[in-house]
Amino acid sequence: MTARHLVLYPDTYLDSVLQMSGTRAMEQVSGVMWAAAAMATAANVETLAGRGFDPSDIAQAKPSDLFVAIEADADSSIEAAMAQAREVLFAPRTPVGSSDKPAPRSIDEALEEQPETTIAVISVPGDYAALEAHAALARGLDVLLFSDNVTREDEIALKEHAAARDRLVMGPGAGTAYLGGVGLGFANAVGPGPVGVAAAAGTGAQEAMSLLDRWGVGVSHVIGLGGRDLNSDINGRMATLSVRALENDPQTDVILMVSKPPAPQVAAAILDREHPTSMAAAFMGIAETGPRSGAVVSDTLEGGVVATLKLLGRDVPDLFAIQGPGVDEVIDRLATQRTTIQGLYSGGTLCYEALVLLGRTFPRPVYSNIPLDASLGLPAPTGASVLLDLGEEEYTQGRPHPMIDPSLRLDMLERLVGDPNVAVVLLDVVLGYGAHPDPAGVLAPTLTRLQGSGTQVVTYVLGTTRDPQGYQRQVDTLVEAGCMVTETNARAALLAAAIAGRDPGIFRLPL
Repeated sequence: MTARHLVLYPDTYLDSVLQMSGTRAMEQVSGVMWAAAAMATAANVETLAGRGFDPSDIAQAKPSDLFVAIEADADSSIEAAMAQAREVLFAPRTPVGSSDKPAPRSIDEALEEQPETTIAVISVPGDYAALEAHAALARGLDVLLFSDNVTREDEIALKEHAAARDRLVMGPGAGTAYLGGVGLGFANAVGPGPVGVAAAAGTGAQEAMSLLDRWGVGVSHVIGLGGRDLNSDINGRMATLSVRALENDPQTDVILMVSKPPAPQVAAAILDREHPTSMAAAFMGIAETGPRSGAVVSDTLEGGVVATLKLLGRDVPDLFAIQGPGVDEVIDRLATQRTTIQGLYSGGTLCYEALVLLGRTFPRPVYSNIPLDASLGLPAPTGASVLLDLGEEEYTQGRPHPMIDPSLRLDMLERLVGDPNVAVVLLDVVLGYGAHPDPAGVLAPTLTRLQGSGTQVVTYVLGTTRDPQGYQRQVDTLVEAGCMVTETNARAALLAAAIAGRDPGIFRLPL
């Protein structure tokens, strides 16, 4: 029997990082089957109702209320989880540089303590995010808007306000930035270099900065634009400002733009003009690749970074290195009936890139919750290949992002153990600040069981040797579990197609 417990904390806001930390602390308690520390937004309240919590407990909940909800197999587990939640969520916190002052509760109070501040990082519920961002812009600050659920109308108004003040609004939903050597959000630890990245894609930015660092180039800045910036209605408002800022930056010799599928007319307006600084672009799913009047364009992240290296006159590394078993060995031992690919991604842009490449190289359709072709959306037919972006809202409502909490992906992997039709399970493992401290270590036991049942796991580790998790340590853990680890996310997708399609040559296709 499942026991449920819910506590509401009226008018109590905690930022998303604390909410995620509290959730993870509760889910680590023995006997806890599900837990969440989150704001009582309409979507989260709906999730609670769907999980069977008493409607009378949540009827009066407001978006400004914090809730802690737990499902467990015993009251003792609930008590232990609540103790963990209180310790993580409400532990005394001392402001940086002060031992006795309370933490500032407004932008003005923060600026009084830190008058030299130039950037505001905003992570509040979407209903309030635009107001706080406007206030920061009015005080002359650039804004990293981590919050999502900001309306398109509010985003346009914010970016017009920013443009009028010659400021940047990175976001909404901008999870990654790296400015002047400081990483913000889910940033990787990278060294300085001559490449400036402007990215309308969070893990796309991380992939670009990590490859550039691992390949000995480094970055000057990474500017997150928000995932919608290159859509037709947002019209590249921050992309245009960001490119201009990077063109004027003496540390930047080449600009790399990254985006999930952009509106063609918006992409053309940026790419088809002359730039004083060399430019490359990685635009997922665009219809054409090659040189444009103002940039070299690719439809994959790997292709965009390789084009950047060539613009700098640098050598391209070995893209075809595989750590783990060889391709021919894996194909030879794969049972005949195993023909499908199942992808479980924590990075949405990485999932997009894999869909682009599988659509080009795999002979059977691949379905997804973020399909490039609407006819390949979910639900998928029985026995079909499926790639999922587990960072989408349908998987993150009431629970932490999979880059922080691997429990959802572990549950899904367990369901694939013993499935006789699966040839390849395709995974990304994302490192960096804010990500899980040892994602490979948590995944490895389940991946070992999965491969023992006859499926091959193909993985890509997004990270650098400077990241706190340790890039090679994570790779070694996956290889010891029997996985194949590739040099880029694109090569992981091509390797999956090569194995499931029994055609080793696919892995070495040029991009």
